Amino acid sequence: MQDIVKQFRVNNVDAFKIKDHDTKFTGKHVKEDADGILNELKAEMDDLQQKLYAANSHSLLIIFQAMDAAGKDSVIKHTMSGLNPQGCQVFSFKQPSSEELDHDFLWRHAKAMPERGRIGIHNRSHYENVLVCKVHPEYILNERISGFRSVDEIDTKFWDTRYESIRNFESHLSANGTVIIKFFLNVSLDEQKKRFLERIDDPLKHWKFSSADIEERKKWNDYMKAYEDAMKKTSADHAPWYIIPADKKWFTRIAVSRIIVDTLNTLKLDTPELPEAEKVRLLECKKRLNEVES
Repeated sequence: MQDIVKQFRVNNVDAFKIKDHDTKFTGKHVKEDADGILNELKAEMDDLQQKLYAANSHSLLIIFQAMDAAGKDSVIKHTMSGLNPQGCQVFSFKQPSSEELDHDFLWRHAKAMPERGRIGIHNRSHYENVLVCKVHPEYILNERISGFRSVDEIDTKFWDTRYESIRNFESHLSANGTVIIKFFLNVSLDEQKKRFLERIDDPLKHWKFSSADIEERKKWNDYMKAYEDAMKKTSADHAPWYIIPADKKWFTRIAVSRIIVDTLNTLKLDTPELPEAEKVRLLECKKRLNEVES
């Protein structure tokens, strides 16, 4: 599985194309084995989370980006279900509020960073500002940035500056102990259509669907270009992008879990060992507790 996962990492940015990545890829895995594999990975992740919390030296930021119906909510639910909620912080970013628009575009995301020892999960992220906003540059005008009063003024230099801000932001986080993993769930146009129809046909899923989703679907190629640009400009060793096949949800969950487990393992986490003086105090406390009970 480790060799399979390596191919999902965005490394050769010059040659990277989303269309070269198979959305239906499952390797040699079969659906019948998926639950067993996922349960093993969740158990390992749970153990690593406890060590992360105890060591209190790093935090883990997991970013999920995708087109509508790619399965972000589902993969978060299934891969993180074995973790201790006290050690996790989940944020789902919607359209920015008026207060958020009065600050720089990274402000609300910086506020949501996980503390040391904890795992932060961002369902959408600061990348919306170079994805949705790049497809809809008119949204930038809501930020009322000096020098940008019309869409025509939002040029290549503007986007390069924004990519640079993101790179610097992530570099700062990494230098201060935050480990970053960025997932793009790569769903096909056909699979998105299938899932949209399922939502329309199932009354219990109507809340997941909006007519605006159809309008955004028309801009599919624009979004793919925006995602490619973002991944090329911001993939780094300290903040790697992974493009995950998302047509088969059961495999998506396995791949995401494997990458998280592998990343945590690279930290060589272990439960901190007490100094000898503290061990002596523990024995004294044990003795006193036993004396009180007797």
